[in-house]
Amino acid sequence: MYKYHCLNPISGVGLEQFTEDYVPVSDAKAADAVLVRSTSMHEMELGPDLKAIGRAGAGVNNIPLERCSENGVVVFNTPGANANGVKELVIAGMLLASRDIIGGINWVQENEEDGNIAKDAEKAKKAFAGCELDGKRLGVIGLGAIGVLVANAATHLGMEVYGYDPYVSVDSAWRLSRSIRHAKTVDEIYKDCDYITIHVPALDSTKGMIDADALNLMKKGIVVLNFARDVLVDEEAMIDALLSGHVKHYVTDFPTPAMAGVKGAIVIPHLGASTEESEDNCAKMAVKQIRNYLEHGNITNAVNFPDCDMGYKGDNARIVLLHHNIPNMLGQFTRVLAEENLNIADLANKSKGEFAYTMIDIDSEVPQGVTDELLKIEGVRRVRIIE
Repeated sequence: MYKYHCLNPISGVGLEQFTEDYVPVSDAKAADAVLVRSTSMHEMELGPDLKAIGRAGAGVNNIPLERCSENGVVVFNTPGANANGVKELVIAGMLLASRDIIGGINWVQENEEDGNIAKDAEKAKKAFAGCELDGKRLGVIGLGAIGVLVANAATHLGMEVYGYDPYVSVDSAWRLSRSIRHAKTVDEIYKDCDYITIHVPALDSTKGMIDADALNLMKKGIVVLNFARDVLVDEEAMIDALLSGHVKHYVTDFPTPAMAGVKGAIVIPHLGASTEESEDNCAKMAVKQIRNYLEHGNITNAVNFPDCDMGYKGDNARIVLLHHNIPNMLGQFTRVLAEENLNIADLANKSKGEFAYTMIDIDSEVPQGVTDELLKIEGVRRVRIIE
């Protein structure tokens, strides 16, 4: 029997993926798994039984990754589950920036008592005129799950699309439309495009990437869209560019006190993945990944440990070890098993940065003392025996 706790309201469609072997608990400290959306976990105590955290979404800045790793807690996210919802809002953002739809709607509301509103609207509408997306150049920085969908959709709007991603995956490359042009450097995107949309993770190498230098390379009248992470854009530099008129519009899904109300900024209250479908998809994906890990030891879409999959566990006992990525760990594991006269039927070992993950199938029962012996090995953070 496994126990789970939800820190935020989680879609019932997702929770239905749990079997009768899973029960909800009110105390996160008593849970084997925690599901979370936006609640910050940085000040939370991690319970001794906590084995997995499922983030129903992509960003994990609300989760203490380093502490989780040291405690042998696998953190999963759900990349791509909300991609379509974000894609649609990016397209809407481009339309809001190209046509003054918001200004027009506001004018109608301000003149709701005008008996001649239909006639007056014909005179007023020229103030809200804009341009079409057809024929414009769109630069997509980051061709992951969301970036690919945005790029492909933009081609159907008649846009000339340029993509930049030095680390594009084979899967993304297969899904990318042939009509999308490959930019060899990000500076090509900055210099040549009319619209630029960012879809990269918040890493040390990407934080503040849209700074004053990048903005100065862009065309006057550029539209920049950020539905990825607020920290990717140097806010002070962007405000200066908006006020000077160099940037026509900055469309962002991340409201801040400094950006709210700035002329030219179209600030959306973080609605990117706020659709029923996105929430359902994220919840289903998170639950499936947690179940696969707890029941079979397989890791898919972990943030702090490597992906590792040995398939369905079957009848054999399976030992899984979360440990530091240091030399001679496998040798020490196999020595302990050999001393107990245990035969290894299958083994997998993967690493990711400072941490690694090992799965070992044993073709007999595993004595109780094996867990304690494996935990004595320096660098081992957690041992589980799945029977």
